[in-house]
Amino acid sequence: MNLSRNFSLQELIKSDTAVRLDIDNNPNADQIEKLKLLCENILQPVRDHFGRVKVTSGYRSPELCTAIGSSVNSQHAKAEAADFECIGVDNAELFDWIKANLQPDQLILEFYTPGEPNSGWIHGSYIPEGRRASFLHAFKQDGKTKYKPILGKAKDIV
Repeated sequence: MNLSRNFSLQELIKSDTAVRLDIDNNPNADQIEKLKLLCENILQPVRDHFGRVKVTSGYRSPELCTAIGSSVNSQHAKAEAADFECIGVDNAELFDWIKANLQPDQLILEFYTPGEPNSGWIHGSYIPEGRRASFLHAFKQDGKTKYKPILGKAKDIV
């Protein structure tokens, strides 16, 4: 099943952990509609601009969230978010383009190290109404994940 011109449902639900642990990671009809919106409003425009998009995590069932230590209330479990990157594109550049050109609910530059363009990944979410326009940098400090707002350009973080 295609969710947009270049994204399939299989691509957004693929999980090696779910396969290994025999976890059902299939979304219901309402969640599939949300994944379509995510693809149409975030992932497809990114692909149209940058080329290949590598989705590393899309929809996660509550059971899968529990298995990987994620929250069952995450936007991944609600079928509203995906983690991704574009091979050969600096993740800060990708973040800045999405922030300037699209309307994500939340955009997180996760575990990016300035000066290392292939570090980290992008977490992007989309909801049709009530968009937060939250732009963050996730990083480790003292063994804990911390979040810092990105007010300007991601390429300017230190």
